[in-house]
This record gives sequence, structure tokens and C-alpha cells, in this order.
Amino acid sequence: MPKIPSLHAVLQGWLLDGPLAAYVPAYVERLERGRYASSTSRRWLNAVAHFAHWMSLCRLPVDRLDESRIDEFLQDHLPHCGCRGPVMRRPREVHAALMPLLAILRQRGVIADLPTPSGPIAEELSRYDAYMFDTRGLASGTRSVRLRIIERLLVHKFAGHPLDLQELQPQDIRRFVAEQLELRNTISNAVTINAALRGYLRWRSTWGDSVQALLGVIASPANWTHASLPRALQSREVGRVLNSFTPALRSPKRGYAIVRLALDLGLRCIEINRLQLDDIDWQHGTLMLRRTKSRRQDVLPLPVPTGKALEAYLRHERPLTSNRSVFVRSLAPHDAPISVDAIHRVIRDAFSRAGIPHGRAHALRHTLACRLINSGGSIKEVADVLRHRSLNTSLIYAKTDCAGLVEVALPWPGSPA
Repeated sequence: MPKIPSLHAVLQGWLLDGPLAAYVPAYVERLERGRYASSTSRRWLNAVAHFAHWMSLCRLPVDRLDESRIDEFLQDHLPHCGCRGPVMRRPREVHAALMPLLAILRQRGVIADLPTPSGPIAEELSRYDAYMFDTRGLASGTRSVRLRIIERLLVHKFAGHPLDLQELQPQDIRRFVAEQLELRNTISNAVTINAALRGYLRWRSTWGDSVQALLGVIASPANWTHASLPRALQSREVGRVLNSFTPALRSPKRGYAIVRLALDLGLRCIEINRLQLDDIDWQHGTLMLRRTKSRRQDVLPLPVPTGKALEAYLRHERPLTSNRSVFVRSLAPHDAPISVDAIHRVIRDAFSRAGIPHGRAHALRHTLACRLINSGGSIKEVADVLRHRSLNTSLIYAKTDCAGLVEVALPWPGSPA
């Protein structure tokens, strides 16, 4: 049995004599497995003890627990809590402490698993998701966004009724698009909504549905894809970003390696997140990308500066862990890869320290592409390096080829020859 950290006597009684006593050892073992700091473990056990006491006051059995009960505890009890003892009352940390408890109870079959969507709409979304994955080869993020939009449309029209696409009328599409744009009236949102609706309706046409009238009311917003210039970093800005990883930071070598991967190889944040130790071939100097956005396996050359940055992180900063991901968490829960959001945050913080107002990680891919173009590379080479499936995606970088544009520029009318 794992050792339970010492708590105040009152809290210890609530924890070991209350309704959750049988599950405390599993909870403590989970904290030890994640290598949480002892102070964090005590705070979280404090929160569990407080919750167990509330359960006793409400005569709430363990098998009735779910997310709604935790919300009730956070929203109704905590603001007016008068429990004796040094109890945890910070809602965000209490919520973080209680969610693993529900996971343990579900693993043991004490409470039911989270309900999964069911019914005609859920079945329709499942079929469409399979089509987008198997036939279209769309990335999980793209599929998730489109499914949310289509789900809102179908619930808007068919909630509580049989799903019959023949009943979907052009005015329904117009009204739905207008309502969605009222929530977020941007060109990018309009493009996303239109792409989702068109893709879904065209798929329905393969099932024999007549969708031409519906497609006809989905107007394309004015959006000139290549109207702007890609936002790339200048050489001095790149230097400031790389030099911002000073020893004063918590994980400077990890952050430096992440930026080098994005800057030297054009890796997306999710591709950095998915890197495994086995993907690096040190002998041949290559890097394997196994799950890319286009669902391909790509082998990339590993530049010397990037390899050295990875080596420094792996040798001197990467925590001891059984996880095979290259970039793992340095804070509890350990033995897990850092998230995509954390990688975005590493790059955004580096931009901030370097005094760069915009903080999009994609700017590093743009920087690589512009550097290739300005050094004489072709659009095809840019597309290959960035792993674009279509050359049209890479055409925007043609506008950054200053030397090439000078050669084709015509004299200004009326200017001396």
C-alpha cells in the first residue's frame, strides 16, 4: 500500500474514514506514478478529503458521482464553505484534484463511463468522419472542426426528429450560416463554415441526395488567399529568438531544440509533439516523421545545428522517463509528452522575450520558406521541404523572391527609360 502523505488530523479522518477511503490508495499510487511534488500531493489529497466530507454531509454514495456532482461541489459548496480544518477552497485546483478520482472510479467500474453520442445524428457524424479519414485523408484537427459545425447544423434542424436530408431547405442553410457568423464574424470563420458545409453536402450527394439547391446558397466570402505576404522573421529577429533561451529559464535546452526543429526543418507543432526517440537516426543524420498532416511518412535530413540542439537536450535536460517521446514533461504528471499547446507556448514566449509582437509558431515555417526562396530555391523545393501536397499552397512564397521579382518588374508608366 502506498504511503499516504501526512495531513491535518481532521482531513486525515475525512479521507480514511469517509466514503472514498477504499480508493485513497489507488489515488495516492497515481500521484506517485506521476511523480507529483509532495506539496502538490498534499494539496490534492486535501481537496479529495474535503470532497469526501461534503459527500458525507449530503449522504451521496460513491456510485452516484460524476462531473455534475463535482460542479455542484465547486459552485454551491465552496463559495459558502464553513467546514472546519485547513481545507482546500481554490476551485481550479480542487477541480484538477478531483478529475483523477473520477478516472479511477471509472477504471474500476464503480461509476459509469462518460456517455457517448448516440442516435441518428451521432451515427451520421461517425460515417462522415470515416469518409473524411479514409477517402479524403483529412487531419484529425480538420475533421474535428468540420464535425462540430455539421453537428450544430443537424442538431439545429433535426433535434428530436428523424434525420432526413430532404427536409433541409436553402433557408435553413442561410439561417444557420448567419447565426454562426453572428457568434464570430471573421473571414476565416466564414471560410471554415463554408468548407465544412460544402464538404458534407457533396458527400451526401454520393448517397443520392439532391443538394444542388443547398450548395447554391453557400456564398464564398471575399478572401484573396495570396493577397498578403507570409509573416517571416528577419535574420536579426531569428538571432534574438534563439538567444532568448538563457540558463535562467526552466528548460532552455528543450525550448531551443523545439525552435530549431520548427526553424530548420519547418516542423509543425503537432509534428514536434509526436516525435519519438526512435524517429532520430543519428548514424545517417535523418529524422522520420511518421504521422504527418498528409498521413505520410517523411524522412528529413537532420541539419547539424538541429542535431546538436537535440543532443544537448537529450543528454543534459530531458527527465528520466520510460516514455519514448522526445519532448516530455518536466513537471507532474511525469512520463508524458508535452502537449501541442505547450509547444505553441514555448515559441510564443520566445517571440515575446525577443520583442516580436506576433507570436505564431507558423512564422518559423514561413521563415524557412522565405530563406529557401531568397537563396535561389524553387517553389517546388519549398513545397517539398514544407511537405505541401499542392504547389498552390507554396505559391504565396513567390512574392518574397525579391531578386526574381526585380527581373520581371515592368517600368512605371511615364518614368524615364
